[in-house]
Amino acid sequence: MTRIIAGDAGSLPLAVPSAGTRPTSERVRESLFGALEAAGLVANAAVLDLYAGSGALGLEAVSRGAASADLVERAPRAASVIDRNVRAVARSLPGRRIAVHRAAADAFLRSAGAAFDLVFVDPPYDMTDAELSATLELLVPRLSAVATVVVERATRSGEPALPGSLVVERAKKYGDTTLWWVTLAQPDQPRAESQSA
Repeated sequence: MTRIIAGDAGSLPLAVPSAGTRPTSERVRESLFGALEAAGLVANAAVLDLYAGSGALGLEAVSRGAASADLVERAPRAASVIDRNVRAVARSLPGRRIAVHRAAADAFLRSAGAAFDLVFVDPPYDMTDAELSATLELLVPRLSAVATVVVERATRSGEPALPGSLVVERAKKYGDTTLWWVTLAQPDQPRAESQSA
């Protein structure tokens, strides 16, 4: 069973699409959000969850104090599951905006007007480096100056190819999955080797 782990909607169960998605495991989510909260990156954040699947990452963030979440999912069945999950948890999260967008990630990014502080990018494992880099390029203008982007990839895929305006801050391996923390490059900041967390 997938559930919200902690926060105002903690322990509430979440539906998961029957096929076509790869939910982030509870162990990985718990570790990720512990690190994000310790860094002060969740409270009052504007969150974007691309390739949202069940919406678990975005909803976990809002449960833990994020101000808003935009959940983007192209697959109709998965988007319907997200709608159900939003309805299930919204009663526990008054005053926080949660929006579901039935759109491809790139199409959403081309039309979005908001700036996001925390972004989850969990694309299908068969997405090529070039495709991911193109999506991240579209994401850059939608990031706040202090934004953190968490890219989830198969460990075997290696470090994601990033546009020049983004740099890897850290990486954390969880067996077959690795999470890459990415931020906007600061002026004159060299592209650094990633650090394991």
